[in-house]
Amino acid sequence: MIHKPSISHKPDYASKKKARLGIIFFFLYFIFYGGFVTIGVINYELLAIETIGGLNLATFYGIGLIVFAVLLGILYNFFCSRYEDKMEKEMEGKEAEL
Repeated sequence: MIHKPSISHKPDYASKKKARLGIIFFFLYFIFYGGFVTIGVINYELLAIETIGGLNLATFYGIGLIVFAVLLGILYNFFCSRYEDKMEKEMEGKEAEL
């Protein structure tokens, strides 16, 4: 019995774009998270202020961090899929010309 991979592996032509996007998203999240840490270090009393729905700022900001991370993950997947499709079509067009 021969064991083969279930899919064929093609070169990832969009890896540079995907890496750049990942770095951009990392720094966006880093800034957002840094704001939370900065408030906690410099003025921790501010985190006790009530916000929407009776939640304190710490809880509201923490939930916001989680939602923002999930949103960035969804956006990363969406844009990377588009990059891969676009680059694959471009490479197929170039191969057909040869």
